[in-house]
Amino acid sequence: MTASGAPAMLGRLLVKRPEFRLSAEHVLVLTTCGNARDAGNLAETLVDRRLAACVNRVEGVVSTYRWQAAVHNEREVLLLIKTTSARLKEVESSIKELSGYELPEVLAVPIHGGSSEYLKWLTTSVGPED
Repeated sequence: MTASGAPAMLGRLLVKRPEFRLSAEHVLVLTTCGNARDAGNLAETLVDRRLAACVNRVEGVVSTYRWQAAVHNEREVLLLIKTTSARLKEVESSIKELSGYELPEVLAVPIHGGSSEYLKWLTTSVGPED
């Protein structure tokens, strides 16, 4: 066991497995939309423009936040957008263009690893058309 409680062998297994790839060129972008229609439109647009390989829509999320000196609780649709670092600025611009929010959430989380096959698919899906 390591100091964190994880088995020491776990780290070695993840690095040595050929089907698992460490990567910082891939990014998971999180944003929210106020309704399913807006979320669907944004998801379709990002994939159609080849800015995202895949967008998951999670309906029924309740967000609690402070806005203009008041606390709000709102139902939203969370979008999980899989893209590359190279396309991140264009993804952000599209979110700002299409969002119904005055200040849309755009959080980019580096994907440090994943299935080699999936990451290869992700990269080719957001690249130029064949």
